Amino acid sequence: QVQLVESGGGLVQPGGSLRLSCAASGTRFSISTMGWYRQCPGKQRELVATMVTGGSTNYVESVKGRFTISRDNAKNTVFLQMNSLQPEDTAVYYCNARLLALDFWGRGTQVTVSS
Repeated sequence: QVQLVESGGGLVQPGGSLRLSCAASGTRFSISTMGWYRQCPGKQRELVATMVTGGSTNYVESVKGRFTISRDNAKNTVFLQMNSLQPEDTAVYYCNARLLALDFWGRGTQVTVSS
């Protein structure tokens, strides 16, 4: 069983930055895909960014050029650098790990962008 622990959320003003971190434990295997999803109240969870061990990335269109995903494969850790944050980025951000065709989720961290 893979456990994911997120950190780094909080309250930030529009135009500000935050860095999310997620550490995976409970597996000896390298996790093929790690990423971030977000969910706003009353809306479905949406993909924000993912990264595979080889380095390929995928971003939702609305965050391209503002968010950067990175990984430390040796530590099964994934990061999300979020710049130029806007109120519409407000959501609970969830870390995701895909291992052997199974999806694992963190508990989520709140990101609030407000003046």
